[in-house]
Amino acid sequence: MYNYIKALHIIFIVTWFSGLFYIVRLFIYNREAQDKQEPEKSILSNQFNIMIKRLWFGITWPSAVLTLIFGSTMWYLLGSLPVWLMIKLCFVIGLFAYHLSLHSIYKQQAKGIFKHSSQQLRIWNEVATIFLVAIVMLVVVKQAMSWLWGLIGLIGFVVILMSAIKIYKNIRKKAEAKQ
Repeated sequence: MYNYIKALHIIFIVTWFSGLFYIVRLFIYNREAQDKQEPEKSILSNQFNIMIKRLWFGITWPSAVLTLIFGSTMWYLLGSLPVWLMIKLCFVIGLFAYHLSLHSIYKQQAKGIFKHSSQQLRIWNEVATIFLVAIVMLVVVKQAMSWLWGLIGLIGFVVILMSAIKIYKNIRKKAEAKQ
């Protein structure tokens, strides 16, 4: 029974992360649509709002809830809480906070409020990647992981990720300047 629950947990983690990654891309496209002229702006905004709502409530929220249910069931069946799992749960709590921050952005955009630039949303999109790397490393490596090297690796990954975003922004600016 445990392995079936574990398989379902992994399946819903995958669909949850898929929703988290894609929803922010849709937020970015929706934000950028606001800079278009009419009627293109209205057409794109209407389509993105439909896509965002379906993804958020049809895939992302249900997957988050089912991940929590199957994860809690595994924890109950496991009967203990090793140190690596406690640390993983801290990252999962952070991931749920990130999820709730995206829900806030969803509600703002649904009302036509765009507080964040597309660049800010691109950076915020990478937060899910950081959580994914940290959680998977903890689950796979567990006790064999050196906490110091794990932390250094995670910080290094974040630096590389943010550098890649900055490089991409510069490339986009140069391409836009040529047009």
